Amino acid sequence: MSFSDSETSSHGGEYKTFRQISRDRLLYEMLQDTKAGGTRSSWKVLIMDKVTVKVMSHSCKMADITDQGVSLVEDLFRRREPLPSMDAIYFIQPSKENIVMFLSDMSGREPLYKKAYVYFSSPVAKDLVNRIKNDTSVLPRIGALREMNLEYFSIDSQAFITDHERALEELYGENAENSRRFDMCLNVMALRIATVFASLKEFPFVRYRASKGPDAATATAGRDLVPTKLASAVWNNISTYRSSIPNFPATETCELLIVDRSVDQIAPVIHEWTYDAMCHDLLDLDGNKYVQEIPSKTGGEPEKKEVLLEDTDPVWLELRHVHIAEASERLHEKMSNFVSKNKAAQLQQRDGSELSTRDLQKMVQALPQYNDQMAKLSLHVEIAGKINKIIRDVGLRELGQLEQDLVFGDAGTKEVINFMRGKQEGMSENRLRLLMIYACVYPEKFEGDQAIKLMQLAKLSRADMKTVKNMKLLEGAESKKTSLGGFSLKFDSAKKKHAERTDRTGEEETWALFRFYPKIEELIEKLSKGELAKDEYPCMNSSSASTQASSGASQAASVKTGQSTTAPHSMRSRRTAAWARPRSSDDGYSSDSVLRSVSTDFKKMGQRIFVFIIGGATRSELRVCHKLTPKLRREVILGTTSLDDPPQYITVNVISYVLRLIYEYANSKYDYMYTGR
Repeated sequence: MSFSDSETSSHGGEYKTFRQISRDRLLYEMLQDTKAGGTRSSWKVLIMDKVTVKVMSHSCKMADITDQGVSLVEDLFRRREPLPSMDAIYFIQPSKENIVMFLSDMSGREPLYKKAYVYFSSPVAKDLVNRIKNDTSVLPRIGALREMNLEYFSIDSQAFITDHERALEELYGENAENSRRFDMCLNVMALRIATVFASLKEFPFVRYRASKGPDAATATAGRDLVPTKLASAVWNNISTYRSSIPNFPATETCELLIVDRSVDQIAPVIHEWTYDAMCHDLLDLDGNKYVQEIPSKTGGEPEKKEVLLEDTDPVWLELRHVHIAEASERLHEKMSNFVSKNKAAQLQQRDGSELSTRDLQKMVQALPQYNDQMAKLSLHVEIAGKINKIIRDVGLRELGQLEQDLVFGDAGTKEVINFMRGKQEGMSENRLRLLMIYACVYPEKFEGDQAIKLMQLAKLSRADMKTVKNMKLLEGAESKKTSLGGFSLKFDSAKKKHAERTDRTGEEETWALFRFYPKIEELIEKLSKGELAKDEYPCMNSSSASTQASSGASQAASVKTGQSTTAPHSMRSRRTAAWARPRSSDDGYSSDSVLRSVSTDFKKMGQRIFVFIIGGATRSELRVCHKLTPKLRREVILGTTSLDDPPQYITVNVISYVLRLIYEYANSKYDYMYTGR
């Protein structure tokens, strides 16, 4: 019986991406377990709890699991039939309830399974280990007892979440820091972040956005300390791993930056014009699941088919981070090339003349490929068509232009008023998002009667009016503060230039409405160059702090030496970089060369960069991580409490959180907005 973490390391040998390592550990270290020496029975049962089943489903498909000899997947807390001839693999959290259930399964004269292989998702307490060891009937039936240290949810090839959708409410709400819920949320979050580094065998420099509140006793300062507290908790967990995990690095191998949602309050509400973001913003998707309508062959109602928009689809992989207009163009080109070069498509388009035997033979040979490729292309053509129709019907281009002009200081109150007067119809959510951006850029003008008239002009509901007003309330009780503490949006009445962004030098945009960029793009680049201010973003690695400042700069230099041979180019140009562009195939269809080129480009990478955002991240921020990876020659991984689309962010995060803060402003002259007076 072993009680240790995996001995495999992500260092040395062939480079594997973040998600590849997560998947391989689950499939080969846990399910296959070559170290077991073939002692397991050929077919086995996999038993998980409600958390670990989500961990598994985010990294592996059911086909992957069955390929490793798993014939049945069970819920730990559901009644299960005895299978005494089969081995069982338990992938569970190390909680008292889970271990009691496991012991119940395997104790007595007739255990449910022949042998148990137990893998914990995070470190297990010593008293629980002793409880297992003290059960003499169970101990001989245990084939493995190990800590996998894998309790995060990999939602993308370069992103993970800790699954805390209510993080803003639980960590930043009224008196939150004094509650049991605050401690539980912070501790679980820190644990799950730490398991990322344990799983990858990475030892990070831990940097965080420092508190700048002048009075640590205030509620605002308390909320401002959340990144500091999380960084400290993560550091404590990683320090434990250094002494408990075999072959854990002795020196730093990567960088971690912890910030909260205050770093950029515009990114969650502004319209992001990439194909991926438009899909999740405008279409009624269930996660990554899209319901496609397929015309009936009999002329009846169209059939509905659920499809997943995921990395295994090369068309999705190629188009997801490009502008929706470019995605539509590429799809048109792909469909035209496909029809012109595919034999079955050519023959199907012929007139009613009789087909020769040779024609029929060509058609049959091409049909399997034709059907598969046509299905994929048709899916994305349908999706892009729906998105473009919504954009036209709602007048989203005009709104998007105004949003970006506001952010870059090219529009003001006059333009917002004119837009509201001319757009009385349409989605109230769009008007709400516009005013939230306006409140960020022009805080001093969002006061008194002008703010009231703007919100009335936009015909917002009372709840919507609260949400817009809350964009300023998020800063704190004293408007004179200029710190980045709490949920500061830099509301400074002395602000001279009304621009929340400046155009990035050296980057040109071919497509309209592709000007906006999230602020983490600048933070990541500064981190990579070692240019983050130490007082604003201190490092937890006290013993290594002196060397950390030069870590990014030296890393940037090292990856350029003999590795980066690509010429400088605009990462926001109309055509995507070569690493994300597919090679053309003879049938005119984008083949899986996209997947191959991405994995090939990862082979010569520098140290990883991790950025964790408390309070939810956006798809634009995920796009930035993919964009900067080839540019910096370092795999950039986004971590967050949840990945939020604008409607979700507004309803779940902002409203639920801010309503808990209103008590601080009970004397405000806007009380009527909250009380109905």
